[in-house]
Amino acid sequence: MENKKKILAFIGSYAESNQPGLYVGSYEESNGSLTVIDEVDGLQNPTFLEVNSDNLKVYALTEGIGSEGQRCGAAAAFEIDPASGKLSLLNKENTVPATTCHITLDHTNQCILVASYHGGMIGLSPLLEDGRVGAITDIQWHKGSSILPDQDRPHAHFVFIDRQNRFVGVCDLGLDRILLYKLDLAAHRLLPHGEVQVAPGSGPRHFAFHPSFAYGYVINELNSTITAFSYDEELGVLTEIQSLSTLPDDFEGENACADIHISPDGNFLYGSNRGHDSIVVYAIDRVTGRLSIVEFAPTLGGHPRNFALSPDGQFMLVANRDANNIVTFKRDESTGKLLPTGSVLSVSKPVCIKFVSIH
Repeated sequence: MENKKKILAFIGSYAESNQPGLYVGSYEESNGSLTVIDEVDGLQNPTFLEVNSDNLKVYALTEGIGSEGQRCGAAAAFEIDPASGKLSLLNKENTVPATTCHITLDHTNQCILVASYHGGMIGLSPLLEDGRVGAITDIQWHKGSSILPDQDRPHAHFVFIDRQNRFVGVCDLGLDRILLYKLDLAAHRLLPHGEVQVAPGSGPRHFAFHPSFAYGYVINELNSTITAFSYDEELGVLTEIQSLSTLPDDFEGENACADIHISPDGNFLYGSNRGHDSIVVYAIDRVTGRLSIVEFAPTLGGHPRNFALSPDGQFMLVANRDANNIVTFKRDESTGKLLPTGSVLSVSKPVCIKFVSIH
């Protein structure tokens, strides 16, 4: 009898260090439900996570104390027990000299990259052979501002890497720019490469590359839009092709966008609205990369800061921070539409979900 693969979902949240802030959920493929099987405390605000499925490691943002006693960014490395799914701490290492909001791995799992919203900077830390986080080797400070009061300084919000692992992009909400760096893995350095401007007052927050074609999409927090780009993979250049709203025409309330993901088949794009409290669904034209609205699906909870598609693309799990829950939706693969399954997991202030499959 073939061993059934085990799928785990790791959940990061806002939490004090004496409270559970990192959760491990057992994921049921048949209905998209989650059951918490482990909780980890000892971390201050482990809000964003990254996973290494190959080596069964989890990396969590947290807060550290700098050399002068100030709050700073830190990253914690955990090992996943393949039998139980439980986590054990490998190490915790300071990163940049300001608190951080995003963490990602390069595609060869040789380093982590972090973004600091409040510090307006990004950092690169190599990973050691056993998966522990090494001492930081590069910090890139952003400079400038844009037109809104919240944009009086740089706010690096999200780091992403292209498919060839050659270029690193950073969404800077404060600058209305996506900055690009060349990734020098041998030297553990980032080399400034270029940038692309989005409309003033947009506030670029999160980014997703298309899984098959040379298109990329940024969700803009401040003006509730998504901007589509074509991407020259050789030159590392983004060129805008479209920008459109994430909201219904008749919506008049306050809204701030958050997260963005593309279905594994590359046919649909999803973005979260905080305020309207919905997931906007777009169809992707595979020839042009352009988007067209499919629907606005209520998230059944307040402030959907993050969401994740299951590895097989059958379900979406939405983390509603202010409702303290994770709601499961069935995804129609032909239309892209979302339908609540009735499965809801209660968890305190969830703001990140990452899946790992264990074979």
